[in-house]
Amino acid sequence: MDSSSPGKNNTEDTRQEKREQKQRKKKERIKQHGKGLGQIYKDAVEKRKREKGE
Repeated sequence: MDSSSPGKNNTEDTRQEKREQKQRKKKERIKQHGKGLGQIYKDAVEKRKREKGE
């Protein structure tokens, strides 16, 4: 019966899915910021060092 009833239940499922996706994206963004930022800085420093050496 629940699967055939339109509206509310279906809307909640999509809201929950959207919420989960949003949380996943936020978590990935945070992870990338902490880990990736250090790597970007390190790469930039190494690149400058190589360019000065040449």
